[in-house]
Amino acid sequence: MNHTTVKEFILLGLADDHRLQVFLFLFLLMTFSLTVTGNLVIITITLVDRRLRTAMYFFIRNFALLEIFFSSTIMPRFLYSLLKGWKAIPFASCLLQNFFFFFLGTCGFFHVAMMSFDRYMAICYPLQYATIMNSRACLQLVLGCWVVSFVLMFPPGVIFAQLPFCGPNVINHFYCDAPPLLQLVCADTRNMELMCIITAVITLLSTLTVTIVSYSRIISTILHMPSSTSRRRAFSTCSAHFMVVAILYGTSIFTYIRPTQRGGQKYDKITSLSYTVVTQVFNPYIYSLRNKQVKEALKDAWNRRVSKMQLS
Repeated sequence: MNHTTVKEFILLGLADDHRLQVFLFLFLLMTFSLTVTGNLVIITITLVDRRLRTAMYFFIRNFALLEIFFSSTIMPRFLYSLLKGWKAIPFASCLLQNFFFFFLGTCGFFHVAMMSFDRYMAICYPLQYATIMNSRACLQLVLGCWVVSFVLMFPPGVIFAQLPFCGPNVINHFYCDAPPLLQLVCADTRNMELMCIITAVITLLSTLTVTIVSYSRIISTILHMPSSTSRRRAFSTCSAHFMVVAILYGTSIFTYIRPTQRGGQKYDKITSLSYTVVTQVFNPYIYSLRNKQVKEALKDAWNRRVSKMQLS
């Protein structure tokens, strides 16, 4: 039975110093704007340019949309808090933010694995690629990512909402993350922590396995390419992807595949910034905007825009 008496939580944020808060607000506003703008550019250009209507860009477009949703679960509310000094968040809003953060984050891991598999099929099986990765298969993969993520996250979310919060309501974080929330529960949370760890292990290890195996086969294929220029270009792309994967998985494993520890929120906040801010800014550039086809499509779209303006 839920004996919750807490009506709201207090998010302490990242800093108390006013000047540091101003700096954080400007920095996070810039990164959030870049994240949303970059992903909107990807969504728009992959929809309007026929050259980008392929399986790879279909996955990238869905990933860009997911990135906007994921960033929007945290940043707008936190930016408002920095601007107005308003640290309180209603109980229901906190739990909803927690659920959507993990639901969309889990979906992001499956999307990364899916895009890795897509690149594996394109590079290692180029002749069969168009047949295997047809529009129906792509749609099924994307829908599968969303459905599996929801199935994994919904049961813990429901159980989390039933936990009793009857004591302190101060969260030493800048959003409603699970570890600091569990520390405020006035009941034994070992079973809930175990469920969270098992869910995290299933998500992270399954998607990481697909990603590592895919890129291992890709690297093996690249090494057998006769052209040194092709090898350098392929390795440049893969190294950028590896950097994102390393930050994303490394910080997530450090934060969530371990028991809840009291007093460790400072380090959790630092690692949280890396996958809620840093990777979100660089993902549009690494996965799309540095691509030659995307650059050409953007250049053509800009030239058409300029021509229309000159004619008018």
